[in-house]
Amino acid sequence: MDMRVAAYGVIIDDGRMLLSHWNEGGRQAWTLPGGGLEPGEDPAEAAVREIREETGYDAELDETLGVDSIVIPTVARFASGSRRPLQALRIVYRAHITGGTLEYEVDGSTDYAEWHNLDDVESLHRVDLVNVALRMLR
Repeated sequence: MDMRVAAYGVIIDDGRMLLSHWNEGGRQAWTLPGGGLEPGEDPAEAAVREIREETGYDAELDETLGVDSIVIPTVARFASGSRRPLQALRIVYRAHITGGTLEYEVDGSTDYAEWHNLDDVESLHRVDLVNVALRMLR
């Protein structure tokens, strides 16, 4: 089984949630800003780096909301040539914006980011990680 460890930020401001638009392999949905750790990288530093890459914003982490684990069967993996299931270990932080301006990631797995009213998030086409984060917030 392959393993991927990733860190994400839940950023809510003035009744709005910041989400990144994931667009990879012909599939797309809204997700939390964040992503995979580089070898040897601290998870908190990875979350801050990924938030910056995907949204253009500088962020500070407030607290760890939780850790989620999901196993993706081989047939459901997006990477071509994948021959094994993937366990995704997802570390979720609450964060807030400290600077920067909204900018879109170039040549990454997300193509833009946007603020969404919290009341509208459940009606968006989104990855399950967003649901996980909303449950962690409760």
